[in-house]
Amino acid sequence: MTQPASHTDIRTDGWIGRLPAPVRPYALLARLDRPIGTWLLFLPGVWGILLPAGVEPRERMRLIVLFGIGSIVMRAAGCVVNDMWDRDIDRMVARTAGRPLASGALRMREAGLFLLALLLIGFNILMCLNPLSRVLGASSLLLVGLYPLAKRVTWWPQLVMGFTFGFGAPLGYAAAADHLDLAQAALYAATIMWQLGFDTIYGFQDMEDDARIGVKSTSRLMASQARGFVGACYVIALAALATAAALSHQGWGFWVTLPLPAALLAWQVARLDEHDAPQCLRLFRFNRETGLAVALVLLAGLMTR
Repeated sequence: MTQPASHTDIRTDGWIGRLPAPVRPYALLARLDRPIGTWLLFLPGVWGILLPAGVEPRERMRLIVLFGIGSIVMRAAGCVVNDMWDRDIDRMVARTAGRPLASGALRMREAGLFLLALLLIGFNILMCLNPLSRVLGASSLLLVGLYPLAKRVTWWPQLVMGFTFGFGAPLGYAAAADHLDLAQAALYAATIMWQLGFDTIYGFQDMEDDARIGVKSTSRLMASQARGFVGACYVIALAALATAAALSHQGWGFWVTLPLPAALLAWQVARLDEHDAPQCLRLFRFNRETGLAVALVLLAGLMTR
């Protein structure tokens, strides 16, 4: 039975509310009312583009623009896939019961056609990248398709999400450098651990509903040691980021500015209360600023090489 929505992050006000009624469910299905997910998909790609040396500034800017557009499109596609898999579960979770497929505002056929259109746009963007990036981008679709299944079979779906949403880091690096190496691998590890941490924070919102319907999550698994677990994720992410910087010979600007994202991550851990759903949502959203701070650190390192 569907539970009343006591807490939801769906927003039908603002510009979404001014869209024509037939268009509005598609905008909500694509999560255009909540751009934070697009930012969290886009920023690892920016990190990957900024990390390697020897790339012309104009080419970096071209790639950042392409990744920005691609992040909007592919985040929307991922949300459609997720909601198609999870529509029955979503009806039983307060935060997600109002999603278009769960509420019946859209049918599966309509969502499928929308997904096809998004994938065609994504394909055209991918064709603007080098051959290595095309192969990586195509392979990422496997992660996009499998991620919604993770919560059914493992207690670590947030880790699977990290591999999926963090894939922009190796993809951005490959697009800029036209090769893969240990620096890229360290950056990908940093991205995965960062996303494991903040998605665990996000999952604390749904613990009661998840327990009731039997959905597994890292948030439920680590609820008794929330701050310690999220803090450990963030420490490992920072260590991996520093490793990527050392391997790619970042300039002194990286090391001088690295305390900024470290402080922002520490602030999240200090403010975390796994029983306060609105606070968990605010901390999750704050990772846009944290990710931008990491991009600033990488830019500082690039400019002082």
